[in-house]
Amino acid sequence: MPINKHKNRGNKINEDTMTPPNKQNTPSQDYEDNEIEEMQDTDFKKFIIRTFRSFQKQILELQKSLLDRIENLSRENEILRKNQNEMQKLVEQESVIVKRNQNEMKSSIDQMTNTLKSRKNRVSEAEERISELEDRAQENIQSNQRKEEEIRNLKNIVGNLQDTIKKPNIRVLGVPEGMEREKGLEGLFSEILAENFPGLEKDRDILVQEAHRTPSKHDEKRYSSQHVVIKLTTVKHKEKILKCAREKCQITLRGSPIRLTADFSSETLQARREWRDIAQVLREKNCQLRILYPAKLSFVNEGEIKTFHSKQKLKEFAATHPALQKMLKDVLHSETQKHGHQYERRERKKTYQKKSMGNSKHILENIFGKMAGQSHYVSIVTLNVNGLNAPVKR
Repeated sequence: MPINKHKNRGNKINEDTMTPPNKQNTPSQDYEDNEIEEMQDTDFKKFIIRTFRSFQKQILELQKSLLDRIENLSRENEILRKNQNEMQKLVEQESVIVKRNQNEMKSSIDQMTNTLKSRKNRVSEAEERISELEDRAQENIQSNQRKEEEIRNLKNIVGNLQDTIKKPNIRVLGVPEGMEREKGLEGLFSEILAENFPGLEKDRDILVQEAHRTPSKHDEKRYSSQHVVIKLTTVKHKEKILKCAREKCQITLRGSPIRLTADFSSETLQARREWRDIAQVLREKNCQLRILYPAKLSFVNEGEIKTFHSKQKLKEFAATHPALQKMLKDVLHSETQKHGHQYERRERKKTYQKKSMGNSKHILENIFGKMAGQSHYVSIVTLNVNGLNAPVKR
């Protein structure tokens, strides 16, 4: 450092200044004391003058040296003062810069604190809104489940009503269209009874209340003829005719084969069709199978008549009877796989609904996380969460 350099130089000058004169340059050293005493006056005066002049010369040289050293010290002092002033200015400038940086940092910290607080508030608002949306979505799901349950109950009620209304009906399959032009549908039914059940044809209590074809509109793409629905006055007559048809097995109209069946609602028909595979296996094993009204399975097992309303009850019963379980093993296994696929579809649907809710929550968090502290205005974002339109302020 320059200050240390000047300081060392100043110490060196001070040491030189304090150094005594060389003893060899002192005139008093030229003579011994006894020689000075023996000097004459003239020699002594000369000696004194010479000594004085020598001292005078040394004093002048010392004075000059001191003046030079004082001047050097002054210059060095000036340099030190100048360096001190420069250092002081630098310190002041650095202090100003540090203070300004400190203020900026404090301002940035305050701004970041406010931003974090604002974002925290927005996240809290978003979480509250998400919670509300999740509650509404859950309520909507529960409401939909209740509605689906009500719809199923209403369908069952409607199906039961339709079955009750159709209970005295007989459905005739395989009657060519246009054949009823001569006698009408009632006349054709009387002809069927006369041709297949002569004893019933003479029963005057069997009366036809109504007869029509179904569906009511003709479909050109339909290859088979429309079914004929015969409504009798009583259920007893219908069951009597169907019993005779089952006993005869082959029913004809003018030599052409036809079929007589009970008339059911579409739901009941679907429920009866679900027994088809199991019924086929039981018929092959001669188990005296019957499909009872409206869709109950009845057969003989180990000498006892068993009736089942659902496949689940049949599976539980088969699990305790190895012979029946072995007989229905393949059919029940395929049914289990079918129900397993249906269960997987329901689970995938539930997973998709939960995933949709999670994605909606993630979208809201991104919106409030990115926009917090950046936008100073209020806008409305409408989100569609499982059919729920929810406005969100940001």
